[in-house]
Amino acid sequence: MEIKEAKFKVIVKPGSRENKIEGFDSNRKAYIISIRAKPEDNKANIEIVKFLSKRLKKKVRIASGFRSKEKFIKAE
Repeated sequence: MEIKEAKFKVIVKPGSRENKIEGFDSNRKAYIISIRAKPEDNKANIEIVKFLSKRLKKKVRIASGFRSKEKFIKAE
């Protein structure tokens, strides 16, 4: 599954076995992403930015939702 939007919503599942995009939730209009890092000391946020930057080959930042499982991501 590829992400083509510049701004998009993700639902993060921290503490998973591997980093991957699991799919798209059409009800919440968000991509579901599994991340290996635990949700402590900002580790999951850092890992999601690294993972999406490599996957999209663009600079990625979290626009909002730093302390939530639902985040808005901006790709530049």
